[in-house]
Amino acid sequence: MNPLHLQLHDGTPVVVRALMPEDRASLAEAYRRVSDEARYNRFWTHTGEVIGDAMLDRILDQDPMRHVTWTVLDPEREFPPMGGASWWRSANRPEEAEISALVLDDDQRRGIGTLLLAIMWLTAFRAGVKELVGYALVDNRKAADWMLDCGAAGTWDGYKLVFRWDLEDLDRLPETPRAAELAGWLATLSPEFL
Repeated sequence: MNPLHLQLHDGTPVVVRALMPEDRASLAEAYRRVSDEARYNRFWTHTGEVIGDAMLDRILDQDPMRHVTWTVLDPEREFPPMGGASWWRSANRPEEAEISALVLDDDQRRGIGTLLLAIMWLTAFRAGVKELVGYALVDNRKAADWMLDCGAAGTWDGYKLVFRWDLEDLDRLPETPRAAELAGWLATLSPEFL
């Protein structure tokens, strides 16, 4: 699929596209640039600034029916990556896929995560996935609030927070600004993906 040329709600022009093998060095550098707190909230462990080759291989090994990773880039910046998101189809429940996202610290609260959620929603739905599942640590209120505001149904499994989006039911989106932004991206981008 060709890169998408879009505009964030603050007017910033961005390029949104699938990650490619040649993005390996940029992905490693983006990982190094996020804060320890952001890495911990994403990976649930203190990983340090270096991402391992096995994780890079896993992220970059794309199969549109099993796993995709997309990135948002600001082509005007010296270091263009702003964030990225992936989904992995469940081996045991093929109608379900786990979503994960990471936005660079300085680019948070600009709608990048919501744009990436829309891309993950559409690419997963096109692959036959019916439900996206996201996880957050109990003390990661920022992620939990964002997922709830974007229409996920949340539960606690005794260890972590579990959030689910039914990809076939847009009527479940709440009346929040983030859900409205998500619905807007889904409407705008649907012709590109479906």
